[in-house]
Amino acid sequence: MEKKIDRGKRFVYEQAQLFRCPLCHTSMKGSAAGLICENQHRFDVSKKGTLFFLTHQVKTDYDHEMFAARRRMIQSGMYQPLLKRLAALVPSAGTLLDVGCGEGSFLDLLLEQTGQQAAIGFDISKEGVYMATEQPQPAFWCVADLTNLPFADKRFDTVLNIFSPSNYREFARILKPAGQLLKVVPGPRYLQELRQAFYPEDVTKQQYSNAPVVTKFTEFYRHFESEEITYQFEIPAERRLDLLEMSPLEWGVKPERKAELKKQPLSKITVDLLLLKGENSAFL
Repeated sequence: MEKKIDRGKRFVYEQAQLFRCPLCHTSMKGSAAGLICENQHRFDVSKKGTLFFLTHQVKTDYDHEMFAARRRMIQSGMYQPLLKRLAALVPSAGTLLDVGCGEGSFLDLLLEQTGQQAAIGFDISKEGVYMATEQPQPAFWCVADLTNLPFADKRFDTVLNIFSPSNYREFARILKPAGQLLKVVPGPRYLQELRQAFYPEDVTKQQYSNAPVVTKFTEFYRHFESEEITYQFEIPAERRLDLLEMSPLEWGVKPERKAELKKQPLSKITVDLLLLKGENSAFL
């Protein structure tokens, strides 16, 4: 079996044209260890087969336990209707970038359906990216900053932006003229049972509006498509405790409330999503 480091080196050597140096913004070429730019800035592939494009370590609140719980929920089929819809929109022969990939399950399951070969996932969390290297599909994973993407101009057919922050100008820069941005945001009923269970006495925390996110999107894409994807998911018994740990919703929950929910966890949950599709040719 090919080692992760060798697979990573092979990918960046063959796909060096997808990258640009985050330090000086010049083009990159493959080297024996990874990538090197015109000004000799080097980025070596790690033992786990990843590239680290940050100038310093970044601490995030997303820890291993949260990523692991999220992975188990995604793999249990919680987002299968979304993945089926995304698979219908992503061209199998194109280049694909997953922004804020976390531990990699969304991209991995999407590749399982589309058979994409030139796919990259990145996140600012080193913990998440290292976990992503455990995924079976042949994606390349790296640690990078959304505000300074280490990717070349006009190279990607599709940018995925699932439950993560956006940088629309950077997305427009790296997408091909006919490329597309697929952004997924929670709808107002997303995980509503969990919100109510976590915060039974705080009505404001039980509610969510995606209006600010959608408004920002429409500032950059005058012409776009939107689609609501809403359904009830029956949570497998062995995954019901994972629901309590998989999202930032649990960060402010009182320990005693969480302990109560562990004794009597939820058996179903509402998945309410909004899929936004923006064509790069329509970017303002």
